[in-house]
Amino acid sequence: MFPTILIVDDEPSIQKSLSGLLLDEGFEVIMASNGYEALKIIDEESPDLVLLDIWMPGIDGIETLKEIKKKNPHLQVIMITGHGTIETAVKATKFGAFDFIEKPLSIDKVIVAINNALNFRRLEEENCYLRKKTLEKNSIDGNSPPIQQLKRQISVAAPTDAWIMLTGENGTGKELVARTIHHLSNRSEHPLIDVNCAAIPDELIESELFGHEKSVFPGTQAKSRGKFELANKGTIFLDEIGDMSLKTQSKILRVLQEQKFQRVGGSRVLHIDVRVIAASNKDIEKEIEKGNFREDLFFRLNVIPIEIPALRDRVEDIPSLVNTFLEKCATQYQSSKKTIDQEALDMLMRYSWPGNVRELKNLVERLAIMVEEEKIESHHIPNPYNIKMEKEPDSLDIRLFSINSLKKAKKVFEEEFIRKKLMENNNDVKKTARRLGVEKDQLDKKLDNLRS
Repeated sequence: MFPTILIVDDEPSIQKSLSGLLLDEGFEVIMASNGYEALKIIDEESPDLVLLDIWMPGIDGIETLKEIKKKNPHLQVIMITGHGTIETAVKATKFGAFDFIEKPLSIDKVIVAINNALNFRRLEEENCYLRKKTLEKNSIDGNSPPIQQLKRQISVAAPTDAWIMLTGENGTGKELVARTIHHLSNRSEHPLIDVNCAAIPDELIESELFGHEKSVFPGTQAKSRGKFELANKGTIFLDEIGDMSLKTQSKILRVLQEQKFQRVGGSRVLHIDVRVIAASNKDIEKEIEKGNFREDLFFRLNVIPIEIPALRDRVEDIPSLVNTFLEKCATQYQSSKKTIDQEALDMLMRYSWPGNVRELKNLVERLAIMVEEEKIESHHIPNPYNIKMEKEPDSLDIRLFSINSLKKAKKVFEEEFIRKKLMENNNDVKKTARRLGVEKDQLDKKLDNLRS
């Protein structure tokens, strides 16, 4: 399929010479002698590119360009003129012209301009396709009333530049919602930068967020760009903001208010333009009452509050979520997609899901890997999700009470306890150690002993 070029020029000699040239190069050609005719042809024929003369009777090229871009913003237009001025070129570019060529026309310049414009359109189409795929990947599954309300909130808030505060329990999908908002926003072509506020130590926070100049720290020979600088023109996602220290809150508040900062060790002031999405699993208003969170920072971030529902409040979405996770497992592990019977689904829908969607995803992945049959049935569902198994003696109880040595029983309990806590924290050793109140190195040693 050869690209179709529309030539819009009131001079028959230009039409003839350009059409002959483009036909020789393998393009299909349509011609129009004025702007009105061109607009009608574009509606009917949908050409791939327009060569548009500026000086024509009736509506001139600039007005025609404006009309084209209103209905066909992605159609590339190259302007042609015999009376080129810088002012005209600037005006044409402002209204969306891809390029500007002066008469007498150079064959080489025309062909290069056309190829560049067509390549640019191809890249735009690829980017549009990739954005669509990204949106599909980050789509929020479910049609329960709470999720329908959440989707409505996202659709209204995303196209604006307003700052958003996401709240909800661990595992509800706050990061997924943040990504969906970014991809539906006017900043989608710019970066979305994640910052896990709970994971950055106070002594490194300035360097992580604002970057540093070279040789500021021992062993650093190059300058480093911080998270805010990387997010310029895009979105910065401040996750777990309720775990941020008051000292860090103060530094971030200043940058958010002024939209400018300096790298550590630098004197140059860097201006930024970022949209902020913050998230927390804590009740920030209660944290303010306790003195753990700055009220002025909360008010700055909480322009549009969005609460992510817990899985127990949207149990009717569990079948579609399970189906999605089984599909992803089949793709990831290059295997056939497993199915699940209704009794097993009913069990999952009766469970309270303290770990929310993340816990469900981990369970489905475990079942997809460990169940040898093609259908997951109720007897495959483990404790505590399986009510029938809860009525049976717990295997750990049996093991513990069959041991006569207190030392050995303590060791067995500790092993099972650590395994369960690791699972609850998605195998994140650092997070598990923090929640158990031990150092990460100490937990690493215990895990090494378990593996040996």
